[in-house]
Amino acid sequence: MDIFKPIELFANFVVYNVFNIKQHSHLGDSLQFFIYDTIKIFILILIISFTVGYIKSFFTHENTKKNLMGLPLGVGNILAALLGIVTPFCSCSACPLFIGFVESGIPLGVTFSYLISAPMINEVALILLWGLFGIKVALIYIISGLFVAIFGGLIIGELKLERFVEPFVYQVKNASNTCSCNLNQDSITNKERLKEAKSSALEIFKKVYLYIIIGVGIGALIHGFVPTGLLVKYAGAQNPFAVPIAVIIGVPLYANIAGVLPITEVLVKQGLPIGTVLAFTMAVTALSFPEMIILRKILKPQLLAIFIAILIIAIVCTGYLFNFLL
Repeated sequence: MDIFKPIELFANFVVYNVFNIKQHSHLGDSLQFFIYDTIKIFILILIISFTVGYIKSFFTHENTKKNLMGLPLGVGNILAALLGIVTPFCSCSACPLFIGFVESGIPLGVTFSYLISAPMINEVALILLWGLFGIKVALIYIISGLFVAIFGGLIIGELKLERFVEPFVYQVKNASNTCSCNLNQDSITNKERLKEAKSSALEIFKKVYLYIIIGVGIGALIHGFVPTGLLVKYAGAQNPFAVPIAVIIGVPLYANIAGVLPITEVLVKQGLPIGTVLAFTMAVTALSFPEMIILRKILKPQLLAIFIAILIIAIVCTGYLFNFLL
């Protein structure tokens, strides 16, 4: 059951009945996408921020960080990447939980492992890839996606880039910790925990809502008006630079894994190598331009640039590996 189906029906009603825009038109697709995704992400960021804030009230920042830092190298990244598999969010929807991770004191590299994994690899991807291309392709995609998420997070963690997270994230965290630390964790009432969680969620929402609107708006325009035929034209089988070109074309687009895999199937049928197409798929789901706009509110340009560079290199290498193996 799609829990966001009512939002989709509402967006359809507004666009196709209230505004009377023709279905499957460029304008209709873009506007429906914008209304649906904006409402969905707003709901997600409020619910997730509130939930994380409530759970966080049971733990001090110091204990949380101490427990996570005490794990063997890479274990936190593996756990975060695996968590991403069972939380099938698109890239922009994963951002709210990413904020909650950083705010709660979870190491930055671990949070990036989740951010990479959540939109790119999940049970939906496994089932659809299995049905479209067989179990071999499905497993290679999932395993390679996990490696990208784990090692991308590890690299960012080892570079110690916490200073490039925007200060407001830590200000929210520190304010919350100060409130919690003034009382014994066991003595805080449930009403106080709920109030603290609400305050944290609203503060985060006010900081990022405009970036979400801008990011989804750009994604909606691209979703409705940019033809996928660009990939076929410039990333054909004979082009040795097809994989990086496919990644570059995929970055501005915006779709979840379920939305992009039907396009993947068409591109393969049109003769593009499987590695090139799946590199395109990874770029669309894990490295979308709207996601970068939203993340810019959380991350300083230096860290955002490093994140993008690591992902591009990892995805391009994965695409060439697919073409070599398959």
